Amino acid sequence: MVAKTTLISLLLASSTSAFAPPQMQTTTSRTTQLSATKNNNNNNNIEIAAATFAIASSLLLSPLSASADGQTKEFKLPPIDQSDKSRCVLNSSKMGQANAARDKLYDLRECPLSGVKGNEFDLSGVIMTGTDVSKANFRDAQFSKGYLRNSNFDGADFTNAIVDRATFKGSSLKGTIFANAVLTATSFEGADVENADFTDAYIGDFDIRNLCKNPTLKGENPTTGADTRLSANCIN
Repeated sequence: MVAKTTLISLLLASSTSAFAPPQMQTTTSRTTQLSATKNNNNNNNIEIAAATFAIASSLLLSPLSASADGQTKEFKLPPIDQSDKSRCVLNSSKMGQANAARDKLYDLRECPLSGVKGNEFDLSGVIMTGTDVSKANFRDAQFSKGYLRNSNFDGADFTNAIVDRATFKGSSLKGTIFANAVLTATSFEGADVENADFTDAYIGDFDIRNLCKNPTLKGENPTTGADTRLSANCIN
């Protein structure tokens, strides 16, 4: 939006200068010479103004392309760097969770991390496929734009976590706790959420409708005792 505003300002500035009135001329000869070009200038000014308005309108009405989020269907991922022996370690981002910014790809694919302690970690932008984080402690953690597909989250605790614009597609979330978590624009398509607890979790209207259609949304959480379907406010 900043880029749009800057460009529009430059365009408007150029169009305004185009409309600046010519200096008054004192001689009849120069006035006569300029009278022929005045009409041409006016026509040019009108064309410039029209072009400026068209471009500005296009910028304002055409939003910038959105980043990939939990509803994005397909992602193309690079090969796993098996030579990186320190790859399977939780690292909290120091750049803030809003844009999932990191100095390199945060790849935890196929990592055995069962029972790992990641409470209060900023794990935004993390990539997990074939990852085992069962019984992990992710309380108060941040997973903005997390790619969390086809992994094992059984018994993990996401209490008070922020899981924003993420996808759990194909993952196992049996007995997982999402109590009081923020789950905005996050997809559970194809995920197994049996015995999960969504008590007081914030889930958008669109996402909750999809979650309620998940056939595995049933059972009772073994830790909290919460009814899975009722905890997600899926009455029917």
